[in-house]
Amino acid sequence: MHHIIRQGTIAMAEASAGTAELHVAAQGLSHGRKLLIFGIMAFGQFMALLDVQIVAASLNSIQAGLSAGPDEIAWVQTAYLMAEIVMIPLAAYLSQALSTRWLFVGSAVLFTLSSLMCGMAWSIQSMIVFRAIQGFVGGAMVPTVFATGFAMFSGKSRAMIPAILGMVSTLAPTLGPTVGGWITDVSSWHWLFFVNVIPGAAIAVFLSMLGKVDEPNLRMLKRIDWLHVASLALFLGALQYVLEEGPRNQWFEDPTIQLAAWMSFVGALVFFERSFFSLMPVLKLSPFRHRTFTLACILNLVIGFGLYAATYLTPIFLGRVRGYSSFDIGTTVFVAGFFMVFGAPLAARLTTLVDQRIVITVGFSLFAFSCWLFSGITSDWGFWELFPAQAIRGFAILLCIVPSVGMALNGRAPDELRYASGLFNLMRNLGGAIGIATVTTWLQDYGRIHGELLGEAIPHTGTAALAQATARVAAFTSDAAHAQQVIAGELTQLVTQQALTLAFSDVFLLMAGMFVIALAIVPFCKVPPLTDTAPVVEAH
Repeated sequence: MHHIIRQGTIAMAEASAGTAELHVAAQGLSHGRKLLIFGIMAFGQFMALLDVQIVAASLNSIQAGLSAGPDEIAWVQTAYLMAEIVMIPLAAYLSQALSTRWLFVGSAVLFTLSSLMCGMAWSIQSMIVFRAIQGFVGGAMVPTVFATGFAMFSGKSRAMIPAILGMVSTLAPTLGPTVGGWITDVSSWHWLFFVNVIPGAAIAVFLSMLGKVDEPNLRMLKRIDWLHVASLALFLGALQYVLEEGPRNQWFEDPTIQLAAWMSFVGALVFFERSFFSLMPVLKLSPFRHRTFTLACILNLVIGFGLYAATYLTPIFLGRVRGYSSFDIGTTVFVAGFFMVFGAPLAARLTTLVDQRIVITVGFSLFAFSCWLFSGITSDWGFWELFPAQAIRGFAILLCIVPSVGMALNGRAPDELRYASGLFNLMRNLGGAIGIATVTTWLQDYGRIHGELLGEAIPHTGTAALAQATARVAAFTSDAAHAQQVIAGELTQLVTQQALTLAFSDVFLLMAGMFVIALAIVPFCKVPPLTDTAPVVEAH
């Protein structure tokens, strides 16, 4: 027993020292080299996040090219997301064991190779495997950049880190469908993946040449708790599957969803047991001891819900209700991404001048207002009708993200920074997964309810109009039964369109309410100044 305790103490000390070395070594770099390293890593993060949604507008083309079934093609996206969400919390441990530089370089190399293989995929099965690899290694790039940026910069320079990475985190998934649809239109779906090859190779080469950011601790690989790794993968991977596939398969009516939910539950039990009792946990939950970090993660969960759900809903409306092409959808939703550029520098500046709680309150209020504007949607809304709501949402999202990053990571002790970054980014991804699953279910339920109500109202309010329409169609055909069938088909299509539009209105109104309710926890955050570099001790 004495030996086990001693080994555990040594292991934890090595892990803490490894994270502290990131902060110390980073401070020894010149400012120019810091900027170059951070810029390269941020671009790698952009690539990884862009690839989440780059296939969204091109799934039909990929399905035709690989002769895949409608149920199989969804796995092109699901496999990436399942693998990515497992790696994000693991990245903190691996960056200490392998060093930040070599973890990022290795991830860039494997991301490039897996992208190449995705473009060369010969079947849907091979595509799913390569997408899973791509998502897993891409997931290492996301939290690593946040931790490195906060370790390398201090003072006012640090204020720009959450603004830049926040813009990357929001702009990449927003632009994904637009970029993907354009690439498929001008070339072929294979180039959705081939475009990663040259930038990925450049990231790997340049980052490996710029020098080390911290030292590796390879002994950590020998002491790794594999049961903790397996339980984490089972817990998050199965949960992501439930959230992705649940709306398409009527949730727990499907036996596969039931099995995945039980697997996730069992994985969660083992994961939390190992988190508290393992001598060398791969993911430390200690950042949650700090009240502000916990509350910032809850806010980030809501932000992820709103960001990904709104990004998902707008193209769905334009495609199903308005019948827009992929290009028209892309040019319409680009408005939100365009206005994010204006929100980023303002958010970074405000967080150095006023209390971050004020900034995030303004951001959440504006996001709620944009959702409320969306709730007035009608079936004839197009680019200009959607413009105000999208512009406000794009501007507001950085006012939400930048202060939440500062709340979560600023003032964290060096031995917690990496783990805090992984957990914080995990919450946004979980929020996005929960958001898309939830709004899809809401859309189906409210669409069905409104369809039934409209269907019941027609016989009572539209009898005369139906008779007139039938008479007009009968003037062009001698078959009265055919005329009635034509009118019935047109009426069904109209009812479905209007019911779906009313459902969109309900969903956006619910999202607005959720952001307003989330504001209630903001006053309870104890926020250090964003320019502060010293660890802050908070009430637990």
